[in-house]
Formats: sequence, structure tokens, C-alpha cells
Amino acid sequence: MIRYSIPRGLARLLTLACVPLLCLSVPAQADLELWASGQISAHFDGYTGEYLGDLFAPAHTYGLAFGPDGNVYVAWAERVLRYDPELLELIDVFVALGGGPNVGMCGLVFGPDENLYVCGATSDNVVRYDGNTGQYIDVFASEALDGAYGLRFSANGDLYVSSFLTDSVLRYDGQTGQLVDTLTAPGSLEAPSDLLFGPDGLLYVSSYLTGSVVRFDPVTGDFVGTFVQPGSGGLNWPVGLAFGPDGNLYVADERRTQNEILRYDGVTGAYLGVFASGGDHPTFLAFVPEPGSLLLLAGGVLLLGRKRRA
Repeated sequence: MIRYSIPRGLARLLTLACVPLLCLSVPAQADLELWASGQISAHFDGYTGEYLGDLFAPAHTYGLAFGPDGNVYVAWAERVLRYDPELLELIDVFVALGGGPNVGMCGLVFGPDENLYVCGATSDNVVRYDGNTGQYIDVFASEALDGAYGLRFSANGDLYVSSFLTDSVLRYDGQTGQLVDTLTAPGSLEAPSDLLFGPDGLLYVSSYLTGSVVRFDPVTGDFVGTFVQPGSGGLNWPVGLAFGPDGNLYVADERRTQNEILRYDGVTGAYLGVFASGGDHPTFLAFVPEPGSLLLLAGGVLLLGRKRRA
């Protein structure tokens, strides 16, 4: 996993400087970007939403995931590409065409075992690849899946997968891949796409056909309610979800003309405005670096620790 360290001398200096930092009127900010895959992928300033340009050369990219090596992995045309997030350069093709029984690669994530799990939207499965070599390991989960789109591991290691064509989220045992239960919300969850766990521990799911974001209790599987109301802020076809370091929820709207990323209050779900616009058909989102790597100091100063790759 990515580790962030601060030199001992600097740590001591920061400790001694905490009181003076409280007097700063303009907080410093670490570099932060928001990446969006899509027909044309793009990246934006993570604080202002300013469009910074196209991101990946290939068109029609889908899932984005940080790897244990600190690089970013991108699903594209039945392949997984590996990119250096600092240089924005392609490192290699991590999973080659024909490297496994995935068809229609969408969401991807590294699991607790540091292997790569990839949704096959057309093959209706979740395929596992070696996290070091990209070699095919096995079909990890497939039972009851129809249109596997997004996936996340919970804190206890269970795997949650959105089943786009059955209007449900399926929970699988993170060790065996066996189906545990099915999460549904008839009338509220239709064509689930991306999903993620929020700061409150609840599971957030984008409901593509209702233009909303709903929540589930991942422990009980109970439907908690609709967090972002249908059409809030003009939300139409929500796909990618990301919580920013400000605690707010960012939603990629795949509508055909505006190509917008909308921002919602992370506590109430209230619409806060259009955060960014650019690229084409934004799908999955990721803040770079990951919000967990930003250290909040006294006075609201953000410090980006030095990255060390294991």
C-alpha cells in the first residue's frame, strides 16, 4: 500500500510550529487533482475544479484504482493500463488483451490481498488478477451478477458489486467469493453503477436511471434512504462517486452535453454546484493523491507527506 512519511526533523519542527500556524490567515494547500475517466478522460484542480486538460491518450476508459505501488490503474478495451500519477505517463499494459475472462471491463479495485479485482459488465463476473504481475488468477465472483459495473471492499473484507441489470448490489464473502446477500431498494435503486463507502461507514450507490445517490447499511444490508435526491442540481445519469478531502461527495454525470462533475454536501446531500466540466462522458472518479494522504494540521494547513512506494 502507499505509505506517507515525514522526516523526523520535520515532524519535530511541525510539532513546535503548531501554535504559530493557528495565526496563518491563508492556509497552504498541497497539490490535489480530480481525475475522471470517460470517452475522453480529463483531470481538474482538486480545489477549484479548473480543467487541466485531457488525461489518458486512449479513449473510452472506465475504472480507476490506486495500486499498492502508488500507481493508477485504468480499465480500457479489455485491458488494464498502469500510469504514473506524477508524470501522467503510461508505464505498461498491466493486464493484456485476452489475459482473462473479463468482457466489458468497468470498475476495478485492489483487494485486501493486494490483488486486482475487475468487473466484467458483459461477462457478468468479477475476475481476480495477480497484483504484482497482472496474471489471471480466477473468476472470483459471478453468482447472480448481471451487468457487473462497480465494486468495493468493505472494512471487514466483504466485496460489494453493483449488478446494473438487476437493480441490486450483491455482497460476496471476501475470502471465498460466495454470495452472501442482495441489497435492493425497489423504486429508489435502478441500474446501480458506481459505489463507495462514505465517512459515515454507509455504502453509497449511484442510481443511474433515477438520477440519484442512495445509501445502505453495509452490516445489515438495509436501505437507509436516498442521499442525493433524483435530479438534484440537474443530476441525470450519475456514475462515478468520490468523497473529497473536504468531506463532500463528487458525482460524475454522464449526460451527453454538459460533461459535468457535481458536488453535494457530504452530510446532508444538498446540491452545492457544478464543480468541474470537461472531458467527455465522465464515468469513474479519483482524487490524486488519495485524500487519506493529506494531513490536516493546526490552522487548516494541508501538508502532503513524502510518498514512499512499497
